[in-house]
Amino acid sequence: MSIAISGPAIVQDEYGTAPEEVLRLEEIARPAIADDEILVRVRAASVDRGTWHLMAGLAYPMRLAGFGLRRPKAPNPGRSLAGTVESAGHAVTGFEPGDEVYGTCDGSFAQYARARAGRLAPKPANLSFEQAAAVPVSALTALQAVRDRAKVQAGQKVLVIGASGGVGTFAVQIAKAFGAEVTGVCSTAKTDLVRAIGADHVIDYTRDDFADGKHRYDVILDIGGNSRLSHLRRALTDHGMLVMIGGENGGRWLGGMDRLLRAHLLFPLVSQKLGTFIASENAEDLEALRVLIESGKIVPAIDRTYPLSQTPAAIRHLQEGRARGKVVITI
Repeated sequence: MSIAISGPAIVQDEYGTAPEEVLRLEEIARPAIADDEILVRVRAASVDRGTWHLMAGLAYPMRLAGFGLRRPKAPNPGRSLAGTVESAGHAVTGFEPGDEVYGTCDGSFAQYARARAGRLAPKPANLSFEQAAAVPVSALTALQAVRDRAKVQAGQKVLVIGASGGVGTFAVQIAKAFGAEVTGVCSTAKTDLVRAIGADHVIDYTRDDFADGKHRYDVILDIGGNSRLSHLRRALTDHGMLVMIGGENGGRWLGGMDRLLRAHLLFPLVSQKLGTFIASENAEDLEALRVLIESGKIVPAIDRTYPLSQTPAAIRHLQEGRARGKVVITI
């Protein structure tokens, strides 16, 4: 008689804003994989802003987008991971059991997770599993914002609002790698971190206004998500590019999309470029990040790590705005 192999995992049955109330640790069966999937023995995972939104089911439009109307379709909100290949489906090429990988999946807060081959890449050789797990979702977003949406060029002046967070710490480093002069915006307690990751200038938003009229920027990456559109435009050059990445001030129904809608309506009427984008989770960009990381141009900034059993506390720490860089789960 065969014995089903199981492992610990975070499980969620209903939406809720308090992680301690809706997430629990259970033993679950090892996931079965399809022909185009890989079973990963997860060594580490990470938390990002999207983790809380998946857990809470907010803003409401995301439920209509296929994440589950009344309850979450995915019983585990984790997405970023690093680990080793346990097994691969028959249609998968390029991966063998024991390979060290990193990437994204549905349900990374678990000992075992299944992922599509197109969302995994070899782990950067110079990173630990904990460091590598901090990269995928946040760094993919930052890379595509800097390289693809803003098309940052050497010599441009780039402002990163929310520079001390997960996406922000990567955006600062990637913009620097592209040759930009980077100014980071953050709170007093996090200015040292933003300087340490290579920002040329740092603005403490509790003391100074980035739109005070003294400086204007070719590119603004707004990761904080709380500034008014008119305020952001005052800091932008006449033909500059504003990229809004997320938003935290639109309530349960809009979730920050009100700013994006206003930017969309205003865009044809002004010389400045205003907009956002949807990040793509793909192996090609994970490879591009691996090259940047192994060359020393990107170093993940990790605030702290938590064991799998304390995943709710990790999400709470991030949501309260105390994290300096990434929060990682060890498994």
